[in-house]
Amino acid sequence: MSEGVLTSGGQGGLFAAWRAMLVRDLTLAMRRRADVLTSLFFFVIVVSLFPLGVSPEMSVLRGIAPGVIWVAALLATMLSLGRMFADDHQDGSLEQMLLLPHPLSMLVLGKVLAHWLVSGLPLVLLSPLLGMQLGMEGEAIGLLMVTLLLGTPVLSLIGATGAALTLGVRGGGVLVSQIGRAHV
Repeated sequence: MSEGVLTSGGQGGLFAAWRAMLVRDLTLAMRRRADVLTSLFFFVIVVSLFPLGVSPEMSVLRGIAPGVIWVAALLATMLSLGRMFADDHQDGSLEQMLLLPHPLSMLVLGKVLAHWLVSGLPLVLLSPLLGMQLGMEGEAIGLLMVTLLLGTPVLSLIGATGAALTLGVRGGGVLVSQIGRAHV
């Protein structure tokens, strides 16, 4: 993070700090592409293997497709939540963020937006393909995309709370799922 950007005061300074946090987290995510792709592959595999466990009947799959895709999106989002604050905690960046003159909530919103852009938005963009694979048609796919577009940012917000609360706790990933389940 650029020190001058984050320490300058005023509203312009707040926006610059928020933007710097967003760009920083997006850059770090692109350096760890394997972590990003793991969540996407998990999403695709869960949805793709579901017909093997339930039924190959297209009428059955069409009826349960939105729920299957939503559950897979929830699980894929939870898979990536542990990384939201972990690296910042390990390298001391979180403590530095607390010392900044900007509201911590705005910086965290930048981190949440970066998380959603890296993990939630790709799920929304992949959902039409997976919906067609499960027999969904035009209007239903559009509705699914809209609900995912509205719901995945909420998953990132709720998950950020769980990730922050379980930061540094051994087995925190399990606790994040319990916190997320209590909010949903």
